[in-house]
Amino acid sequence: MRKLIVSEFVTLDGVMQAPGGSDEDRRGGFEHGGWQMSYHDDQFGEFIVQGIAGAGGFVLGRKTYEIFAGYWPTAPDETAAVREPLNKLPKFVASRTLRDPLAWNNSTVMGDVVSGVRALKEESGDHLLVIGSGNLVQTLIQNDLVDEFRLMIHPIILGSGARLFGDGLPKRPFELVESVTTTTGVLLATYRPSEK
Repeated sequence: MRKLIVSEFVTLDGVMQAPGGSDEDRRGGFEHGGWQMSYHDDQFGEFIVQGIAGAGGFVLGRKTYEIFAGYWPTAPDETAAVREPLNKLPKFVASRTLRDPLAWNNSTVMGDVVSGVRALKEESGDHLLVIGSGNLVQTLIQNDLVDEFRLMIHPIILGSGARLFGDGLPKRPFELVESVTTTTGVLLATYRPSEK
């Protein structure tokens, strides 16, 4: 059985929307796209690379899939440590509108997300990694399918935007199993469900 790990860029006020670019996701009038880009350092980059390199596949929501599929197949060589696993490994996409075959190598649409993820977790192999995919993450949390959160908590408050933990999620305790702070003040924190 393999783990499902959620890896997210998040602000102090819990915003996860459009961390990578100004035009990444403007829904709701969001104007802070690209908010995490100035916080990169070597430690931050290594945390991202290790998480992606250790994955056996990716579970993505439709929006994140479309953003990734538009960039990673032809990403520049200096991104190879991230580009290669993303391009080669299987990608399972949660979507009500996309249909197979998908254009990006090794990508397939899941039918029912909850049963699909449960079945994937029953397989042997390296962990499954969820990146971005806010709506999908809400569904995974509601159905108790997340085994670990790897959060990159940035020292910034945006005051608006889609949040990682939306209202109405079930109460669930977690334990901090690892943390380190980068030179730019980003807290790299790993949490797992706790029995407390």
